Amino acid sequence: MTRLRAATPHVRHARIWLTIRLERLDWDETTWRAVLAELMRWQEAGNALAGLQLDFDAHTRGLDHYADFLADVRWRLDPRYKLSITGLLDWSAGGDPAQLTRIGRVVDDLVIQTYQGRSTIPGYEHYLRRLSRLPLAYRIGLVEAGEWTEPASLRADPHFRGYVVFLLPAGARRKPLPGSHEGR
Repeated sequence: MTRLRAATPHVRHARIWLTIRLERLDWDETTWRAVLAELMRWQEAGNALAGLQLDFDAHTRGLDHYADFLADVRWRLDPRYKLSITGLLDWSAGGDPAQLTRIGRVVDDLVIQTYQGRSTIPGYEHYLRRLSRLPLAYRIGLVEAGEWTEPASLRADPHFRGYVVFLLPAGARRKPLPGSHEGR
């Protein structure tokens, strides 16, 4: 585990999530202890910590392994913390419904990524039409200054819970594209 922050943040005006970017799922006990200690460090700093968000690009065909990993995370995670994950757009089109249901039983929050890197995925509208088949609540993850037009049917989906905007480092920001709705 590599910490990317020199210090623990002190945010008093909002509930925050400790976000971990995962490259692999085969965590050893040292990694587990480090993650759980980091959660405690953030809590002890006086933050209103909502929970742990895992940012992992679980392949649509590998959701069974990811569901197993998430069940282990939930078992180890203090019940006062929520568990959030990011998910790929193609989960809605090609994800195994049984595995998505398993994931939905252990996570509190799913953020569907509509971007890759620093850009909105072209054709995201095609995937969004199939989101209603996901058997769990979700939010839409947008990239800062990315292109976005909300589908008319999205707000009618009972599983839709809102948006998360992923911010870019100051040097990586680009001007909004024509027709984009920045800040939604």
